[in-house]
Amino acid sequence: MAEPKRKDAIAGDVIHEYDGIEEADNELPTWWIVIFIGSVVFGAGYWLAFHEFHVQPSAVEALAAKEAERARRAGDVSDADLLSASKDAAAVAAGKTVFMTNCVACHGDKAEGRIGPNLTDGFWIHGGAPKAIFETVKAGVPAKGMPTWGPVLGAITVKQVVAYLLTLRNTNVSGKEPQGDAYTVP
Repeated sequence: MAEPKRKDAIAGDVIHEYDGIEEADNELPTWWIVIFIGSVVFGAGYWLAFHEFHVQPSAVEALAAKEAERARRAGDVSDADLLSASKDAAAVAAGKTVFMTNCVACHGDKAEGRIGPNLTDGFWIHGGAPKAIFETVKAGVPAKGMPTWGPVLGAITVKQVVAYLLTLRNTNVSGKEPQGDAYTVP
């Protein structure tokens, strides 16, 4: 059944009626049509670029890559990495801040040793090589009361703390007597 149509006396628009509701059959404004077509074109282009041709990694992929790079840089440390970090003023300053926050209770504010050993002499209980110091800070020594700092601080921050400790090595601040084996820098 065709619906009855009539012309609106005021606007001259065609009116149709359905279920007792009268509507004008006006054309959509040009600005609305342009925005609609632009949105469809943009959506199609976006879908092709990011989902079909992978122009750029997705946010999840980018975050995973960033975290993997960060873990790779921080987790695989070598003596050379740690020694170069000890020459980086920003890393040493950050390490000192963390040391002053977390380590002074046992090692003293000058690392002279209180409960824990003196970190300014040339003697090291668990090895004095930079990587050995990194592993000791990261894994801790729970049997002797040193917390495991790796999960708490993260590998990058542990690396900064070790960089700071390497600047203190052999400064011989008076404090606790030497403990462990003598370590000479190669």
